Amino acid sequence: MSVRTDSSAPHRAGFACFVGRPNAGKSTLTNALVGTKVAITSNRPQTTRHTVRGIVHRPDAQLVLVDTPGLHKPRTLLGERLNDVVRTTWAEVDVIGFCLPADQKLGPGDRFIAGELAGIKKTPKVAIVTKSDLVDSKALAEQLLAIDKLGQELGIEWAEIIPVSAVGDSQVGLLADLLVPMLPESPPLYPEGDLTDEPEQVMVAELIREAALEGVRDELPHSIAVVVEEMLPREDRPAEKPLLDVHAIVYIERPSQKGIIIGPKGKRLKEVGMKSRKHIEALLGTPVYLDLHVKVAKDWQRDPKQLRKLGF
Repeated sequence: MSVRTDSSAPHRAGFACFVGRPNAGKSTLTNALVGTKVAITSNRPQTTRHTVRGIVHRPDAQLVLVDTPGLHKPRTLLGERLNDVVRTTWAEVDVIGFCLPADQKLGPGDRFIAGELAGIKKTPKVAIVTKSDLVDSKALAEQLLAIDKLGQELGIEWAEIIPVSAVGDSQVGLLADLLVPMLPESPPLYPEGDLTDEPEQVMVAELIREAALEGVRDELPHSIAVVVEEMLPREDRPAEKPLLDVHAIVYIERPSQKGIIIGPKGKRLKEVGMKSRKHIEALLGTPVYLDLHVKVAKDWQRDPKQLRKLGF
């Protein structure tokens, strides 16, 4: 990755956000740029609900990535709230990256978002062609032309159109090089070691939710919410052997879904616990005891009171 060492260049810092229809590779790209698992990635659309910020630290700049949920035509109250979050975010960032997967033709979902983007005049927009490792050069060239044409039709002037593959790390450093000059001159906005300003409890909840979705995406894609009730260091532990107690509740919408999550003889829930505990320990850098319970919150996606309680 090229880094300018010219010390006379002003330091830049600011916010970028990636937009795109659900599952366009936004979270994977965020993680590749930051170099750590920050936003949750899943091959099921609509899993990022919180605005997770990943922070890219460079000698000449600090790029703060705001990961918004995918914009989509809302069907539920939750959907409407998510879309409001997206629009507010767009108006506040310094640069917008529009993610379009290389392996899928531009569809109505992309046009819907591009139409919304066209209404935001001041912010520079970069078209990022994700998953470019999945297609040959001819298909990639066609996609780049199609995106250029889409911009012309809607009156969007792309600051750049760049193919990336977050999986193979291809072009990811170059993408950061392109985004940085679009940021305002500013000292760093966050301390050097920070990777995200999400409260730890929210990130832990997201990791558990990701593990819980793992085997049951088809049956329960949007019906799972996770709330971390408390995270407390275990008392009476020697300093060199700390243990963090994490108590979390997995909420589902209907009693019939409980069996799916828990699995025969609790096997499924045990796997969820083991898997997410590994990620939580890596994130927090400390051994964790994870206590998981499953509860039914009836039709929580349509109930404003439940949504508030679950943090939406």
